[in-house]
Amino acid sequence: MSHPLIAAGPEAGAVRLFGERFGGSPEGVWRAPGRVNLIGEHTDYNEGFALPFAIGAGVCVAGAAREDGVVALASRQYGEEVVTVSPEALAPGRVAGWAAYPAGVAWALRSAGHRVGGANLAVDADLPAGAGLSSSAALECATGLALAGLYRLAVPRPELAALGRRAENDFVGVPTGLMDQLAVLLGQAGHALLLDCRAGTVTSVPLDPAAGGLVLLVIDTRARHELTDGGYAARRRACEDAARALGVRSLREITQVSELDELGDPVLRRRARHVVSENRRVLEVARLLRAGQLGQVGSLLTASHASLRDDFEVSWPEADATVEAARQAGALGARMTGGGFGGSVIALAPAAAAAGVTGAVTDVFGRRGWRAPVIMPAQPAQGAVRVR
Repeated sequence: MSHPLIAAGPEAGAVRLFGERFGGSPEGVWRAPGRVNLIGEHTDYNEGFALPFAIGAGVCVAGAAREDGVVALASRQYGEEVVTVSPEALAPGRVAGWAAYPAGVAWALRSAGHRVGGANLAVDADLPAGAGLSSSAALECATGLALAGLYRLAVPRPELAALGRRAENDFVGVPTGLMDQLAVLLGQAGHALLLDCRAGTVTSVPLDPAAGGLVLLVIDTRARHELTDGGYAARRRACEDAARALGVRSLREITQVSELDELGDPVLRRRARHVVSENRRVLEVARLLRAGQLGQVGSLLTASHASLRDDFEVSWPEADATVEAARQAGALGARMTGGGFGGSVIALAPAAAAAGVTGAVTDVFGRRGWRAPVIMPAQPAQGAVRVR
C-alpha cells in the first residue's frame, strides 16, 4: 500500500504552490530526505551512538529571496495558506505550528551571524509528518539549504545540521539531539551513518539489504506522534538526572549495565539501562554490517524494541503488535524507530517473506480496528540536495 502523498510529486508540487501563492517562478528548489534510524534511539542527546540512514521520501522547498526581511511560508500539507513572519517576530515563542520549524532555521542562521534576508518559501512533501521518519529535520534542512543557496552562503553541512538542531531546540522547544539533521544532510546511497554524538564524527557503513536477499520494511502505524507534548523532554531529563546521580557528564560514560546498580531510583535505572545497552547494540550492528552480515542484525533490532518498550517506555500498542506480527510472519527482527509515542516500525526480513510480513501486519491492524498501516521498502538514499 503506497502513501497518498507519494504520488503528489513534491518538487513539482512545491513549484506549483510557489506560483499559486507568491507568483512567478522560484529561484531554486531544494530537497531533503527523511531518515530511518536502523538502531540507536534516544542515544544522541546522551552523547552516544546511532546508525540512521536517509530514505527516498522527503520534503521539497521552492524559494526566492525578498528584500524586506520577511519570511513568508506556505505548505501543501498544512492548508496552503501563507504564514508571514516579520523580522521582529523571528524570535523563540513567536511562531507556532509547522511554520516554527522553517522560521526557526532563518532565526538560527541569523543568530549565528549569517547574512540571511527575507524569503518566500513553498513546501511540499511525500514524507508523512508524525511517522517517526524525521519530517521536521527534513523541513529544517531543506529550508537551511534554500536560505543558504538564495543568499550564496557557504555553510558547511555539519554546521547547518547544528543550526537545524538549534532551531528545533531553542525556537520550537523540542530538546532533540543532532542525529536527524546529520542523517538528512550527510546521507549516502547504500550506506548507513555511524554517528558518534560525543566526538561529532560520522562514518559510512555499508547497508544494502537487496544484495543479501533481504528487505527493510518501514511500517507507518499511522499512530501520530508529537514530540512537543512533553514525553520526549521527560525522557531526556531522566537521562540527565541519571548521569548527574552517577557523577558523569553523560550516560555515554557508562559502558556496563552493572554500573547502574548504584542508582536508587528504579525509573532512572531503567531509563539509563536502555541508553547503555542501546549504545552497545549500535556498535555491534555496525560491526556486523561491515562484515557483510546484515542477516545477523535481526535479534539486535528486536532487543532494541524490547528495551524501548520496557525500560524507556516510549513504545505504543500498534508498534508492539507490529513487531510481534512481523516476527511471527518471518521477519528476522523488528523495532520501533524514531522518538516514540507513535510513528513507524522497521522490520528486517528475507525478501521472500516480505509479502507475508505485510499481510500479517495488515491483518492484525484490521482485526484490532486500527487504520490500515502504510508499508514500504526502505533503501538508503542520498542526503539533501538542490534539485533546481
